[in-house]
Amino acid sequence: MAKRSKKYRSAAELLEVGKFYTVDEAVDLVKKTATAKFDETIEMHVRLGVDPKYNDQQVRGAIVLPHGTGKSKRVLVFAKGDKAQEAEKAGADFVGAEELAEKIKGGWFDFDVAVASPDMMGVVGRLGKLLGPRGLMPNPKLGTVTPDLAKAISEQKAGKIEYRTDKAGNIHCPIGKASFENDKLKENYQTLLDTLIRVKPAAAKGQYVRSITLSATMGPGVAVTL
Repeated sequence: MAKRSKKYRSAAELLEVGKFYTVDEAVDLVKKTATAKFDETIEMHVRLGVDPKYNDQQVRGAIVLPHGTGKSKRVLVFAKGDKAQEAEKAGADFVGAEELAEKIKGGWFDFDVAVASPDMMGVVGRLGKLLGPRGLMPNPKLGTVTPDLAKAISEQKAGKIEYRTDKAGNIHCPIGKASFENDKLKENYQTLLDTLIRVKPAAAKGQYVRSITLSATMGPGVAVTL
């Protein structure tokens, strides 16, 4: 087992072993455990009662958090002509078509999210093996393949996040920064939780939300009471 840093051990001492905290307590504690020199991201980890190996139990989607994540996203848009101009006006960081695809094939990935107009999927589709494993492949279900590029860019810049169950049925998402006010973190927390409950797969049986934990980038997990 990896040896924990002195700061981590000091932060862990703020928590009672085995105790579950209310959301108010957990948000307050997780901010106190964020002792790094940078503004740590506050992450929410939710264990769901689903088996992702079955398609009808996978949980995936995207939402715009009311207070964003505190991170400015670099948005790349695949578009041509008028759509390219629309993307540029909307604040996209990179706009292009085949030339961007070639750049990506050459190993360039200096962007956080990729958006595409539907007519560009012939170009984008050939990048699946490069973008897919990095979670960067545009997807209609996530709103990143759309004719309304301005809206998609605006949502990404405003703090849109994607959620997706991993192989163990867990969701891991950022809900803000340690510098956020408690109320803003709680609103982001509740928005994500409400969304996950709303999209509960019909095939999921038994207890759906099994556990919730909050943690700062470099801090210990704080268990939240259900």
